This record gives sequence, C-alpha cells and structure tokens, in this order.
Amino acid sequence: MKRFRSFLSRKTSQSADQGAQQANAGPPPAEPHPQAPPPEAQPSSDGDFSVQATSNTLNIALVNQFPAGSTVYAVVSGRAISNNNALVLLRSDGRTPYYPASPSQPGSAVNPNDVAIRLGATGSTTNLTIPYIAGGRIYLSLNEPLKFFINPGPALVEPAVANPSDPNIAINWGFCEFTFNQDQLYANISYVDFVSSIPIALALSTVSSNPPPAVGGLKPGGLNGIAEALRAQRQADGQGWDQLIVPGPNNSALRVLSPNIARVTNNSLFNGYFEPYVSQVWSHYSGSSVLRIDTQAQWGVVTADIANDALAVSEGSNGGSQKPIGGGSGTTFTRPSTADIFSCSTGPFATGSNALTNTVIPRLAAAFNRSTLLKTDQLPAPQSTYYQEAVTNHYSRVVHEWNYDGRGYAFPYDDVQPSGGGLEQSGEVHAGDPKIWTVTVGGGS
Repeated sequence: MKRFRSFLSRKTSQSADQGAQQANAGPPPAEPHPQAPPPEAQPSSDGDFSVQATSNTLNIALVNQFPAGSTVYAVVSGRAISNNNALVLLRSDGRTPYYPASPSQPGSAVNPNDVAIRLGATGSTTNLTIPYIAGGRIYLSLNEPLKFFINPGPALVEPAVANPSDPNIAINWGFCEFTFNQDQLYANISYVDFVSSIPIALALSTVSSNPPPAVGGLKPGGLNGIAEALRAQRQADGQGWDQLIVPGPNNSALRVLSPNIARVTNNSLFNGYFEPYVSQVWSHYSGSSVLRIDTQAQWGVVTADIANDALAVSEGSNGGSQKPIGGGSGTTFTRPSTADIFSCSTGPFATGSNALTNTVIPRLAAAFNRSTLLKTDQLPAPQSTYYQEAVTNHYSRVVHEWNYDGRGYAFPYDDVQPSGGGLEQSGEVHAGDPKIWTVTVGGGS
C-alpha cells in the first residue's frame, strides 16, 4: 500500500514540468469556438443510480453544495485499465467512456459538450459510473467548463496553473485524484500543485468492510485563510510566501500555488531557504547522533549518519544501533537543495535502480519538508514534531491547518507516516470493496 500511495501522490507533481514545457512551447492551442453549455447530467437527490455498479464499475455521487448562482462542471479522465490503458474521459452523460483518437497535429480541442458534466442545483447529487481507471482525476470548475486538448498518442493536455498562457488560467478549478482497479479504490484530495477555493470532500461506502474515515476538505474560507497566513509568514521571516498567492477579483485569492509550482515561473523564489537547515542536520548527524529510518519494507529499520559529507545509510538489523560507515552495504544521499526538497524528485531524491534508495527517499524528503530531523532521530517522525522549526514548508503547514482533521496532500510524499500511529495526513479514502464514492463539492465536514 505505501509504495502504491506514494506513486499516486507523485503524479500531481509532474504538472509543474508539463506547465514549464507548455510555457516554453509558445502560445497555447487556439481556443475552440464557443459552444452551448453542456447538457446537465441526470441529478438525483435520493442516491439512486440509473446504472448499477458491477464488479468492474464504480458508482460516484457528486454532491453540489455550492451556493445558488454558481454552476459546477466536472470532467473525469484517466487511463482505462481494461482497454490497454487507453486515454479515457467520461462523456457528459456521466456513464459512457470516451476514448479519443490520436490526432494528426498537437492541440486538438476536446469539445466540452462531449465531456463536461454540469452538476445539478445546490443540494442535488449527480451520479456517475466509471470503469477501472488508473491515474484518474475528477476536475471541477466554477461557471465554465475547463478546456482540454489532445496531442498525438493520444495524450491529454491538462490545465496547467504554472503556465500563464494556459487557456484555463482565469478559471476557478480544482481536482481530486483516484485509481480504481480490481483490488481497490484509492482516492485523495491534492494540494501538491495548488489550493483552489473549491472545497472537495470525500466519503466512501463499502459493501461489507468498515468504511474509511471521510475526508472533510477545506474549512469555510479556507483559501483566503491560507493566503492571509502566508502573508503573515512573509512578515515573520521575509521569505516570498506571499508570492504563492494568485490574485482573483475583488482582492480575493483565485488560488495559492505550492512552492514547487511557483518556482516554475520564478526559479529564484526561496533560493537558499532550506540550506542553513540542511547544514544543521549535516552537523548534527556528523557527531554521535544516528538517524534511524523505518523503511516499512524488507530492510526493517536502517541507520544513517554523515560520512564524507553525505548521509550514509546502512542495511543494519532491524532496530540496530550500529553506526553506519560510508560505503559498503547501503546507500548515500548528498545534501539536498531547497529546490530538491520542495520537488521531492530531484538531486538526492531522484529515484533510480537502487530499491533501498527508492524506499528511503519518501521518508527523507518528508522529513525535510516537515523539518523533523533535529526534533527526533526516528523516521517516519511522530506527527507532534511536524513543522516545529522556523525553516519548514510553511505552505504545507498552513494547508493542513485549514483542512478538516488536517488532512490533504500538500507535497508529493505527504502520505509518509509512522507505522500504526497518528492521523493519516494525505486526505485519502480506500477500500477493497467500494460501493459508492461520494465527492462533495463546495463543503465537507
């Protein structure tokens, strides 16, 4: 489960690269000619589904809790597991899979009438039925549907908040992500790229097992609360936390970008921020202190300290206290930069062919984002140690504070947690016998 969950959470971090590629590729594709609003899917307030789920389909209930006067649109995309992992979107009827053909040229516009599902009025439920899908997303937007394009492959060109030329840049939108296969449904809310003003809450009913705890999503006023907290953090430490805020109309925030995404268009943002903390960590573990890392895998607990200016990890016995020595059996990590820490995927956190390295990376990257390495010598660290240093990922800290139960992915490895202890951080629901997955838009609890 842990390896799968980390892989899924990393998916959203790739949109930064996509946005950079789009930004460097010139103007976006021409917008399609205006279309009539998509037809409204069949809403129901009683939870009935016109299509009954089978062993290889899943019912999704989209509950609209936005105030009257707002129109909510949904688009479902992913890879169809039972159709050779082909690109799939759900048609606007909420139940028919649509497999786009590969176009001859990049930037072929997707007609929103084909894929945009207009939710019913406030308080209503719009019912969807999906097949097995990997790497899925439910995109949700206010007052106009998102614009999607298809490149040869086919490959879906998704909205990119890091690209100021993206045709969706002024639209208020958000998403949740999921994978549904023969083993389980796994779904989570995600703030790895950004936070929008669209609260998304998740709940899952099951056939026979105990349902997982619901995910409440953003608290009322969450986006503006996050923005104000980041402005206050700028006043406290002089760092560019306020530059994560994307302004909207009437002095409100349209969205708040994660540091990793914000650095796509301003790569000097936060330069040198984590380096003093990294130096303190290196000094601490150069002495008698030993870091103990629970791999939660075949290696059990491994130990680490500094040798030759690198963090050397030793494949010791479970819970062993033998001080590791650079080289030999194990792996090493060089000093991460601020960019490496925010991305969780570059420098020493780039994955490769070494299985032990790949297993330690999530735990070490999470420890740097949460700044726990001087508070405890245990990884994963207890939640009481998270974000207690002045130098930390304050975006992640504030996002958790403004979510019910403090749950929601705020950086790519935010699912790392101690075995059997503490509240799950990532804002996920999963079950091997899912019955109805409920996605509430506009408020949770």
